[in-house]
Amino acid sequence: MTPLGGLPGLPGIDPSWSRSVPVTDGDGRTRTWHVLDSDPLAGPDVPTLLCVHGNPTWSYLWRRLVANPPAGWRVVAPDQLGMGYSERLDHPRGLTQRVQDLGDLTAALRLTGPVITVAHDWGGSISLGWALAHRAQLRGVVLTNTAVHQPADAPVPVLIRLAHARALREAVCVRTPLFVRAATALSRPALPRAVRAAFAAPYPDAASRRSVGDFVAGIPFDPAHPEHATLGGISAGIRTLDVPALLLWGPRDPVFGEQYLRDLRDRLPHADLHRYEAASHLLPEDAPAYAADIAHWIADLQTRVAPAPTPARPAVTGSAAGPPLWQALLDRAASSPDEVAVAEVGGARLTWAQLRDRVATAAAGLVGAGVQQGHRVALLVPPSIELTVCVYAIWQAGASIVVADKGLGVRAMGRALRSAEPDHIIGIATGLAAARAMRIPGQRLRAGALPAGCIHPTLQPSPDAEAAVVFTSGATGPAKGVVYLHRQVRAQLDVVRAAYGLTARDRIVAAFAPFALYGPALGIASAVPDTDVTAPGSLTAAALADAVAAIDATVVFASPAALRNVDATATGLTHGQRASLRAVRLLMSAGAPVPRDLLARLSTLLPSAQAHTPYGMTEVLPVTDITLAGIDAADIDAAGEGNGVCVGRPLPGADVRIDPLDATGNLHSQLTSTPGAVGEICVAAAHGKDRYDSLWATERAASSEPGFHRTGDVGALDEQGRLWVMGRLQHIITSADGVVTPVGIEQRVEALAGVRSAAAVGVGPVGAQQIVIVVVPDGARPSRRHPVAPLALAESVHAAAGAPIAAVLQMRALPVDIRHQSKIDRRAVAEWATRALAGRA
Repeated sequence: MTPLGGLPGLPGIDPSWSRSVPVTDGDGRTRTWHVLDSDPLAGPDVPTLLCVHGNPTWSYLWRRLVANPPAGWRVVAPDQLGMGYSERLDHPRGLTQRVQDLGDLTAALRLTGPVITVAHDWGGSISLGWALAHRAQLRGVVLTNTAVHQPADAPVPVLIRLAHARALREAVCVRTPLFVRAATALSRPALPRAVRAAFAAPYPDAASRRSVGDFVAGIPFDPAHPEHATLGGISAGIRTLDVPALLLWGPRDPVFGEQYLRDLRDRLPHADLHRYEAASHLLPEDAPAYAADIAHWIADLQTRVAPAPTPARPAVTGSAAGPPLWQALLDRAASSPDEVAVAEVGGARLTWAQLRDRVATAAAGLVGAGVQQGHRVALLVPPSIELTVCVYAIWQAGASIVVADKGLGVRAMGRALRSAEPDHIIGIATGLAAARAMRIPGQRLRAGALPAGCIHPTLQPSPDAEAAVVFTSGATGPAKGVVYLHRQVRAQLDVVRAAYGLTARDRIVAAFAPFALYGPALGIASAVPDTDVTAPGSLTAAALADAVAAIDATVVFASPAALRNVDATATGLTHGQRASLRAVRLLMSAGAPVPRDLLARLSTLLPSAQAHTPYGMTEVLPVTDITLAGIDAADIDAAGEGNGVCVGRPLPGADVRIDPLDATGNLHSQLTSTPGAVGEICVAAAHGKDRYDSLWATERAASSEPGFHRTGDVGALDEQGRLWVMGRLQHIITSADGVVTPVGIEQRVEALAGVRSAAAVGVGPVGAQQIVIVVVPDGARPSRRHPVAPLALAESVHAAAGAPIAAVLQMRALPVDIRHQSKIDRRAVAEWATRALAGRA
């Protein structure tokens, strides 16, 4: 083969990494291997990452690791024999021989120091075979989209099954480059043409592709395959590995699906896991951050004394600290058995005693159906009495709930639920049908028709048992699973109860997902308004009033989008509906900033209600609180105007600090509570999340300051201790004059007559970005072909913005998240603005 240094430039490759290594194999023949080596002059005892590719790639797959090796580590990435630029073979090489070959290579390289194996595709089995044979050197294993066993309940991947047919294999893998080209065609967005060409470069003709076909034929899925026993020995052997492990996974892989990941997690239960939700089969290409994530993982190993990742399923039973989450339900059933506990508007209702009994019966049925302590149960049940019964029954059965609301959208909801790997699914008929279509694993159970059970669970969950997996809104990327333990949910309930003075006399209407389920745990009656949960902006004033009337509610909790539509539809209310709303004492809204003028208008609709807008996020809620009007500086009017949204003072138990930004937009990584310091908002609270689920790298970044959660929001504390939110960290504008935060600018522009909403974004290179304002005007819809705002509007925006503006554009609607319908996707707006200014909108 042509030496690598003699090839035309391959993107991302330094020819100095390339070396040829003669190795004597088990047959006594000397074979020439091609290797990419980050430090060919390193001594034999230098810690080494041994990177093993699969089929039909080559060491080019690992170029990012070779270019950026972890500190103190060498990266060695060989081309397997017959592959890449290594010597071509005159006969097939089976799994047993390839494991031996890799050992022969490391011996020839005199690698005697610590080794961490890194592998992809069928390099996984080969690397693990090497690991089992070199335990004394092994310090860890990293696996990306691979398999070591064919699960009995899963078919062989169709691409591999088809390629096993000899005639088809010859045609697809050897005589034509179809298989080689197909391997790099799975990524979305598509890989650059030059990168795809680089992967194909070592395989220009049939002779060079012979081992590509032989590799496919050598996959030992069939029990009759001569290498099946070798694969079985490897797959069984890795259960005995006692070194740290890291699984990096692309969920969109059509070759190695979720069942292979589940199998690996079963064999390596101590492994850390990070899912790159946008990645497909070629994870090192689809998720370039993998190289830095491996480096971070290795750096963290220095502080580990044994494999100790975040546990997948924490302990379930043990000494309990505090009452169970359903204790308030039991107390109300004893003290007020005949009072209404939960109600559906115009429909069913249950008293506290009936709810207690329904939950106990359902819990017994779940245990009888096989739900075990520590299991996860996904819920595909709309907000209803049945959903409430299921939630508390799951908790009583010792399991945890997995909740991904329909507001995520079907595709994102499927990705989210698959990532949680539920053991069971409870759903209505359409929910179970959707679960099948979304390929969500787990036993199916029909809501409202759970099997009868006679074993009533009596064990109280440990405070460190998992209680729930809930998902972020997906407003800033794929929805993230957030794990809460029982003690953290209990702490959240305590904070909410204390902050808002909730008592048994209160009754809540909750049009905000988490709190729609918390009524029984708080010991207060609850009802859910008749609205489409996928469209919070569809809640009407009449629907809200009817829900309030159904239980004589004293508390309303709704998202800003819901409240906007309540305000817009209030003119159609009847006298009786208005009377019901006048009895509400407390109005809460969270999920996004709530404009003061909206709260002021709602105060005429709910005149007895004190309006509160707690600040928080899925990971920790509530953090701070502010009222429309109050007796101290913790209200909106007292805060006045500022360069963002004032969200009030931290609630008791919440410690809020700022990690300041420098002039270039970088964080100091030194938390402060100094007034006026602008940076990332960080929160420590007992009622915060335990961790992100299956997102090791995300969790590491978010918890880099011990005890604190990095929110991703940018803001500052003022002299009175109030927190001001100024935007998202990923949305800051880095101009030549320093960092500019968007929210203050947007607020000033939205105060203009004729402007419905606005987004401030940066266009241009980081460090020299120009501020562009995109407005949605009231009245006539702007032309798609002419996005530049009219002169009069542009002049008004320039005058109001309070910052130098490069351009003012207009569009018909700003892109917002589905759940809240209020979080602006400024990144998408910036991309649109860039195209518009280039004449390509």
